[in-house]
Amino acid sequence: MLDTSGRLLKLLSLLQTSRERTGAELAARLAVSRRTLRRDVERLRDLGYPVHATRGTAGYRLGAGATLPPLLLDDDEATAVVVGLRTAAGGPVTGMEESSLRALAKLEQMLPSRLRHRVHTLHTATIRAGAEPAPEVCADTLMAIAEARRRRERLRFDYASPRHGHGMRSAEPHSLVSFGRYWYLVAWDNDRADWRTFRVDRLTPRAPTGLRFSPRELPGGQDVATYLSHQLSSLTWPVRATVTLHEPAAAITDRIWPGMGVVEPVDDHTCLLHLGADTPRDLAWMITSVDADFTLTHAPPGLADALHAQATRCLNALHATQGLSQPC
Repeated sequence: MLDTSGRLLKLLSLLQTSRERTGAELAARLAVSRRTLRRDVERLRDLGYPVHATRGTAGYRLGAGATLPPLLLDDDEATAVVVGLRTAAGGPVTGMEESSLRALAKLEQMLPSRLRHRVHTLHTATIRAGAEPAPEVCADTLMAIAEARRRRERLRFDYASPRHGHGMRSAEPHSLVSFGRYWYLVAWDNDRADWRTFRVDRLTPRAPTGLRFSPRELPGGQDVATYLSHQLSSLTWPVRATVTLHEPAAAITDRIWPGMGVVEPVDDHTCLLHLGADTPRDLAWMITSVDADFTLTHAPPGLADALHAQATRCLNALHATQGLSQPC
């Protein structure tokens, strides 16, 4: 059984990780009687921690107080927080670098020596490479969008569209999504009376409108990740296609990278892949990279020729490798 000091720390940790816990649950986790639990709660209150008893549910919760309770993290949690802060310090959200570094310095001072050594070892052994620099996004812009979403208030903003130029837009924010190297706002566009996806790095909020809105569901009841993936892989590209893959969707999903396309189950043996690209040749490469038998369901002009050219190129390479005399 834990001694009193260790038990109080564990009780505080349990209260920090949940809005409310019942007395029976806490007593069981601490392996003590309900009477001992009540004494421990009183000890925490004497130390200045606002532990509130909730009526009706016989539970306890940790309230907000003048003094911030100590942050109790196990080894894996502490390592995860430090790595996250280091990543944020080099991330695309402007204004977060200095704040992340300040928080990181404070946290590392609080870590025991074994954990400082652990996170330092991990940091010095890793190098971030291979990724193109992401467009910078202002932290104030993210907060303005998040606040408008929370208040259910229409958002006005200036937007630099690559197709339609600069202009003022009015939208009802649904979700902020970090997808690949970009941040996106998925919203109902009031001017166009339809759903739209906006790149946050191209967006500058204006003063709040004060106009409220009722939340809407995305088309087809899709979750926002699926909806955005479909938008990025199909609707925004000049050339789009749909192919039937002769394998179940579960076997295909892991072969599709973010933004490549959307997989739609058909039955236990087939699925549809909706995808888009700049040219038919790019589409041909993307379709064949999935490594599955397929048939064309919807093909833009030029895709059949691009697939034929790719097949011919591959067969010619095989003929040359095998020393065959007649290329196809």
